[in-house]
Amino acid sequence: MLSNNSMTKDSMPHDTPPAVHLRAAGVSLVLDLGRDVPTVLHWGPDLGALPATALSALVATSATALLHNSPDVPRVFSLLPGEFENWSGTPALTGHRAGEALTPRWRRTSVEVQADGGAGGSVALGLDDPASGLALELVVTLGAEGLVRIRQSFRSTAPVDAADLDLASVVTLLPVPSRGQEVLDFTGKWSRERQPQRTPLVDGTHARRVRRGKPGVDSPYLLAVGTPAFGARTGEVWAAHVAWSGDAEWLVERLPEGAGAFSAALGGGELLRAGEVRLAAGERYESPEVVYAYSSTGLDGIADRFHAALRADRRRPGAQPLVLNTWEAVYFDHDLARLTELVDRAASVGVERIVLDDGWFRGRRDDHAGLGDWQVDAGVWPEGLDPFVERVRAHGMQFGLWFEPEMINLDSELARRHPEWILGPTAGLAAPSRHQYVLDIAHPEAFEYLYDSIAELVERHRIDFLKWDHNRDLAEAVRRTAGGRAGVHEQTLALYALLDRLRERFPTLEIESCASGGGRVDLGVLARTDRVWTSDCNDPIERQRIQRWSELLLPPELLGSHVGAARSHTTNRMSDLSFRLATTLFASAGIEWDITTCSADELDRLRAWADLYKEVRELVATGRRVHADLADDQTLLHGSVAADGSRALYAWARLDTSPAGQAGRVPFPGLDRGRDYRMRVRRELGDVSLHQGAGPEWLESADADGVVLPGVVLGEVGVPLPTLNAGQALVFDLVAV
Repeated sequence: MLSNNSMTKDSMPHDTPPAVHLRAAGVSLVLDLGRDVPTVLHWGPDLGALPATALSALVATSATALLHNSPDVPRVFSLLPGEFENWSGTPALTGHRAGEALTPRWRRTSVEVQADGGAGGSVALGLDDPASGLALELVVTLGAEGLVRIRQSFRSTAPVDAADLDLASVVTLLPVPSRGQEVLDFTGKWSRERQPQRTPLVDGTHARRVRRGKPGVDSPYLLAVGTPAFGARTGEVWAAHVAWSGDAEWLVERLPEGAGAFSAALGGGELLRAGEVRLAAGERYESPEVVYAYSSTGLDGIADRFHAALRADRRRPGAQPLVLNTWEAVYFDHDLARLTELVDRAASVGVERIVLDDGWFRGRRDDHAGLGDWQVDAGVWPEGLDPFVERVRAHGMQFGLWFEPEMINLDSELARRHPEWILGPTAGLAAPSRHQYVLDIAHPEAFEYLYDSIAELVERHRIDFLKWDHNRDLAEAVRRTAGGRAGVHEQTLALYALLDRLRERFPTLEIESCASGGGRVDLGVLARTDRVWTSDCNDPIERQRIQRWSELLLPPELLGSHVGAARSHTTNRMSDLSFRLATTLFASAGIEWDITTCSADELDRLRAWADLYKEVRELVATGRRVHADLADDQTLLHGSVAADGSRALYAWARLDTSPAGQAGRVPFPGLDRGRDYRMRVRRELGDVSLHQGAGPEWLESADADGVVLPGVVLGEVGVPLPTLNAGQALVFDLVAV
């Protein structure tokens, strides 16, 4: 057996330890290395420091019964499941060479195991199949936060005169035990992203396939399987995320005969279009990383793992500055005098970063023209952006700028000069969307043009922040200059290369991923960007739900959230300022509103909110996100709790009316049950409308400094809370005493 804190390298199977146990953050992953392709013996709760006898027992008990009308040997579900193992579900790999089916029989050529006690580890395998002319590097990693990451790298080893290897699909799958019986994933539309949907796990394949050239506003986002009725704080959950910004597939699959000794298989990979990946001799295909999370404490436990991994990236800035974005304030009406007044007003309420949105570049008077011409419009900005940027800097604020580099309008100088740079069918054009088309950024000259155009502006204006937008799907994404090959795969890699190159040249530059709002939110793009624009919808009722589910994957400081006008520009619904302010407080906050029209009272409340945001943003950016499981789905209780339990900030929100007159005792999850907390309502955001006569008495009797209550009462039992009218929220501040 392999002991902790050791490494084994070998090239022959008989040198390999029969099993390896990786542990981290309450998770165990046990792999049987007795076969060329490992099988999973356990992925779930931490098993502790297993002795050799226990590992041997896991191996010895891994074979299942022989069923009637089944193969003559027990079925196996390996890390590369296929028909050669009698797996009748989705195979890990499909493809062909000039019509000859690809049915690899993998032979292990090397294995490297790193196990670091309870801090995770990895297993790296070299495999090949001479008959198929294919070699594979398979790496499985358990990170210190408990996430399992799997990536595959295929290389064609066929002779140079052999037919190209046409890859049809590559997926990564892990087994899930039979107690996983419910499926959760997400759907959505523009301005209402990440809406949860649950189904029972039944026999067959629950598959979500994205053919938009990006994850899309209806992205599956995170595919989870859990024990019956799992919630925010309860139940076991196994989840998978495909860390890729192009076409992708997600699936959970259950067959009557199971998946080896397990019930179902969970995972996904890149969704390849016909002929998109063809490997000549020596060429390689790198699969997207698929990231898996397990929790024994419900969905909050899943979020904890992803948040820990993202926050461990030292490149990330942490707590975010307070932003004003100009879009809903002025749209395309760029006028220096008007924008200067907006900047001055923003500075007076405490804004720290100004982002100039769409409309600044040549010919961009509306959304019919200009995309691709990334030069300042001299007709609108006769002195360039310099006077505006200087005014921003004079207030000590940062400056950000909007781009949509992957898109092009036909009415642009770039399209007139280079029509061959437009992705689309070899004859004609794809259908327009928002009056725009897709630029083939994998074309070397187009790539260099974009890089030079963006870099010149970043350097000239010392830009601190880019809002990187993407406002249409990639329909008929064919590369005209590459023989008519499908282009989503190469387009996605080119995006990554462009972002990487800009980050290398400008290491302090922050980039926000936006795609009609939250249409490109994935760990692939977030390896190269700093945050996301969560949704184009600033309506706080929609935002409460969108943000709640977005933070299942991303910590709140990565989620952009802006205070808009009283009447939402996307839903036409009116909302109170106090509710809009409370909603943005638990995210990367900003303003998207013509605040030159605000009353004195509104400006005072914006200043108070800005001060409160600056007070609590470090807590929100470092604390653990928690959510109460409530019977009334029109109410939310969510919060951020400091890692040491010393402070917490919660929002009690009502989105709509419901038949329930009382919420009962509402728990405040995540508190230290052994400590007392001084609890007070933060009233800086303004008055809240109540749907009640009075009470509760315990809260009304509290003085200005709040009331002291035991953590065990607040967290385990809960307390009665005020009954709010729809579209209202109270913010509670708790400090340990």
